[in-house]
Formats: sequence, C-alpha cells, structure tokens
Amino acid sequence: MKLTRKLVLAKAKASDLESVKKLNCWGCNLTDISIFSQMPNIEVLALSVNSISTLSPLAGCLSVVELYLRRNMIPSLSELSHLRPLTHLRVLWLAENPCCGSDCSQYRLTVLRCLPHLQKLDNQVVTEDELAMALKEGEVVTTPPSSIQNQLSTNGLPDAETENDPLNYNMEETNKIREELGMKPLSRDKFPSLSSPSTREIKPSLKKTHTLDAVLLLLRDLDEEELRIVNTVTENRLQTYTLDSETLDSTQQTQKTADIQH
Repeated sequence: MKLTRKLVLAKAKASDLESVKKLNCWGCNLTDISIFSQMPNIEVLALSVNSISTLSPLAGCLSVVELYLRRNMIPSLSELSHLRPLTHLRVLWLAENPCCGSDCSQYRLTVLRCLPHLQKLDNQVVTEDELAMALKEGEVVTTPPSSIQNQLSTNGLPDAETENDPLNYNMEETNKIREELGMKPLSRDKFPSLSSPSTREIKPSLKKTHTLDAVLLLLRDLDEEELRIVNTVTENRLQTYTLDSETLDSTQQTQKTADIQH
C-alpha cells in the first residue's frame, strides 16, 4: 500500500504536508512511503508494523526527533545511511526487522556507530560507555548501491502522483544535499520547468550537478584505503587534463606565431 498525500492529511487532520509535525501510521500495511520526501517538518513518526523495505524517503525529514520502525521489512543496516542527515533524531525503534540479525549486541553497536546522536534505541537508553564502545566496535554502514543508482538516474525527480510541483521538489532536495556538504545552494534558474522548450539543453548540466552531489555524499562512507584510491585516480585525471591543456596552449601559440610570420 502506498501512503498518499490524501491519507496523510486525513490522519494528521492537516491542510498541507509541511504543517504535519506528528503522524501515526502504525499497522497500515504500508510498502511505499515516498510521500515523506515532501514532509521536511515532521518530528514524530510512527511506522511500526508495516512492510517498509527502504528508508530513503526519510533522508529529507531533517526535523525528526522520534522514529518508530519496529516490525517492518528493512533488509539491511545499510538503510540507516539514509538517516545520517537526521541530526535531531534521538529515539529510534528498529527491532524485529530482518536487518537486526541474530547478534543483538553487534546490531546495537553498529546502529549507534552510524547514528551516535541517539539517546534511546529499541526502547533502551543509550549509555556513554555503550556509545564509546560502538564507535570502536560497531560496523561501518555504507550507502546501499540501489540508492546511489537511483540518485544518478532520477536526478531527484519525485513521483508524478505526488501532486506537488516537481520543479520545487527537485530544487529543494538538491539544495538540502548541497547545504549538508557546505556548498552554496543553486538558484531557481538552474531548475527550468519540465515543460520548458529549453529543458533538453539544460539537462546535461543539471545531471552533472546531481552526479557531483552523489559522489561527494559517497566519500563520507569510504575508509582511509578507499579514499587513497580515489585520490590517486583523481590526481591521474587532473594530470591528464593538465597535459591536454598544455598541449592545446602550445598548439595555439604555434598557430599564432605562424599567423604573425605570414
């Protein structure tokens, strides 16, 4: 079942998505929660006892403080990477999902290493000693490959059924990523209307922007050895560009000299 705008507004007794602060969707048999990509102001969200398999729509819910996801279908702890931007998140209930596995201790340490701001996990208070241990022994959570591909292929465009302006959504989500990375937000003129005749001409530039954002986000999940590999490849690429530039300058100078002689 897909959680729709109409259903959200009915449950929250609200007139628009941005005004919704709390929402209880316990036991609604939900599988699609993409609507949350349009709800940046949600603070308390109850989604326990559903069939949710990905947390990617929650990445933009930067105001979330409490999130209840018990008894869903979340397959891997890599899905927690989508919750990293949620720096206000203090309470998370994730128990009874496939991602929890059989080793409760290691599961808990891994979650806390990924989300060190948590004060309560699965209805248990997080202690300072536990958090310190998590930072040493918890496993590193990486971004799911499917989510990376989705970022690069869709450029952040929302579902056509969201009933919101795709132009505004695209700009908002992109600038959230850029703000998190310490980059300047893009102006509205970088996001032409989908019906504009000039859209085809600007799409390659927009795609490059999203590709850069995705690459920069991925760097946060790499360890020291992987970062060194990226650094080596980058330096090689830069050397190639430098050589090409020097060759071009030399060719242009030769041409100028020949023109003067003639």
